[in-house]
Amino acid sequence: MKYTYLPSPIGELLIAGDHAGIRCIGFPGGRHVRQPEVDWTPDPAPFARARAQLEAYFTGDLTEFDLPLAPQTTPFQGRVLTALRRVPYGSTVSYGELARKVGNPKASRAVGMANGRNPIPIIIPCHRVIGANGALTGFGGGLEAKRFLLELERRVLVS
Repeated sequence: MKYTYLPSPIGELLIAGDHAGIRCIGFPGGRHVRQPEVDWTPDPAPFARARAQLEAYFTGDLTEFDLPLAPQTTPFQGRVLTALRRVPYGSTVSYGELARKVGNPKASRAVGMANGRNPIPIIIPCHRVIGANGALTGFGGGLEAKRFLLELERRVLVS
């Protein structure tokens, strides 16, 4: 697998993938700090398009990603990630709503776990999931990063 880093307003992001597509984005802080594995090779070339799209997202010039993604997931987690990609830019959804969207309205806790294991945050927008009461809840990159991403999207929509 190859990897590169991207400076961003929420810190330096790790982007990793292979011929199939992007496999992970790692945050520099929060619960899910990600480091390159020992057998990964640094190489920015395969990620030029991903870097350009992420940079455009952070400047407010991109609201929908178009990148090859290759997350390694369970079938249930895959359904949750597919549903997450359908949450519109600048919108939020609760865990319960997301559970209904994947066809299992009683699975909000399992949806939360699948959401928390999202290997490709930002591009697969797990930051758009909030508590039923509207509160920000856990995020692998930390709540400050989640708040930043949601505020960025809201600002872009109102400008």
